[in-house]
Amino acid sequence: MFDKDKKPSLPSRGEALPGRSEAMSVAERHFVNGHPLKAPFPDNLQEAVFALGCFWGAERRYWETDGVYTTAVGYAGGVTPNPDYREVCSGQTGHAEVVLVVFDPNIVDYGELLRIFWESHNPTQGMRQGNDVGTQYRSAIYTLNDSQQSAARKSLVAYQKELTRAGLGRITTEILPLDSFYYAEDYHQQYLAKNPGGYCGLGGTGVSCPVGLSPDRRSA
Repeated sequence: MFDKDKKPSLPSRGEALPGRSEAMSVAERHFVNGHPLKAPFPDNLQEAVFALGCFWGAERRYWETDGVYTTAVGYAGGVTPNPDYREVCSGQTGHAEVVLVVFDPNIVDYGELLRIFWESHNPTQGMRQGNDVGTQYRSAIYTLNDSQQSAARKSLVAYQKELTRAGLGRITTEILPLDSFYYAEDYHQQYLAKNPGGYCGLGGTGVSCPVGLSPDRRSA
C-alpha cells in the first residue's frame, strides 16, 4: 500500500506492473437483478463508466437507480492489462476503481447519471475519498463517445459553480475517453448485496448538482 507521508501519484507506462492477458472470471448474472454482467446487451441500452471512490458503495448507488439495467465494478484509466485488486491497490497499475453502468436512456438519461455521480462523492479530494487514500480512489468519468465527453465537461463546469458558491475547492475529476474496462474479481461484484453490513465510504458534499435535474426539482 502507500507510504502515508508520500503523495499518491500515477505510474508511468514503464513503471506500471505488466498484468496479464487473461480477463477476470465473473458470474454471468447480476446478483441483484439477474441481468447479464457482460455484453452483448440489448441494442436499446447505453453504457457509462464512473469512478467515485470505493466501488462497492458506488455500484449500489447505480443499481438502485430506475432505468439502470445492470452494473459491474472494475478498473479503468490505467496502464496494466487485466489487473487484480491487490495490484490496483499497490498504486502501480494507474487504474481507478470504477462502475460500469448499463442503462436505458428512455428511462434515465446520461445527465441524471452525472448528477448522481457528482452528488455521491467529493470530487475535490484528488487521489482519495475521505479516509480511503490512493490513486484507485480518484474521481473520474470515462466517456464512451463525444456526446458523453461534452456532457461530462459541461456538468463539471456547472457543479464547480455550485461548489464554489458553497465555499468548497476545485474539482479534480479526470474526464477522459474510456480506453479499457477490466472487470474486478467476482467477489467484488454487487458486494454490498452479498455483504449487507459491508463497508461503504460513499459520501457527498451535500451540494446539489443542477445537471440532470428537471425544472420542478431545481425549484423544490
